[in-house]
Amino acid sequence: MTTDQIIDILQKKANPEKVLIKKTKFGILSNNALGIYHKDLKEMVKIIPKDDDIAIQLFDSDIYEARLLCSKLFNPKNLTEQQMDKWSSTFENWEICDSFCMGLFVKSKYAVSKAIEWTRRKREFEKRAGFTTIAAFCMADKKSDNDTFEQFFPIIKRECTDERLYVKKAVNWALRNIGKRNIDLNAKAILVAKEILELNDKTARWIAQNALKELTGRNVRISDYPRSIYRNNQVTKNK
Repeated sequence: MTTDQIIDILQKKANPEKVLIKKTKFGILSNNALGIYHKDLKEMVKIIPKDDDIAIQLFDSDIYEARLLCSKLFNPKNLTEQQMDKWSSTFENWEICDSFCMGLFVKSKYAVSKAIEWTRRKREFEKRAGFTTIAAFCMADKKSDNDTFEQFFPIIKRECTDERLYVKKAVNWALRNIGKRNIDLNAKAILVAKEILELNDKTARWIAQNALKELTGRNVRISDYPRSIYRNNQVTKNK
């Protein structure tokens, strides 16, 4: 299947009504959109060859849904820092930001370094990309030790007063996911949330209160990563 054939399929699936629905119901504002839901793109991926050249050509077509497909077709092992920066600089809404960060960037060897870098960006969705990648990395990575994740706490505290909707939600998301990685990080994330709660800032208080509600809740689900430490400890406790 060629790039032109894929684009032809996309154009045949175009539905302008869905562009409006995604805008009004989900806050997804996008240029050159055809109006195809994410679930339908996932079905398309099943019949499209995972080829990096095709993925790049789809992104460069400037068609919104073709760019979403790129995030699902490109091999994360072949990502460069330059490619990640180029793509993240074009993000225009949370959907395409999260699709690239959760499905592609988080699997790259540059995931942590680029996430940290992007948290200082000025543009809303570049900055969101940093925290979304952190949030996704908490669950995608099964082996890193706690130090890897504790380095994100000062960054979360530094950026917790950014009141932009899609930034503050991602900051909160990152804090909650760190706190759900294992029991020790849960305790530390709760302490960080309490420190943030003391700040005289409306956005910071929302981030902290929302995180504390989940992390201290009776039904919070805490993982056991890295399992070489926490799963073995849990097995020992249960004997």
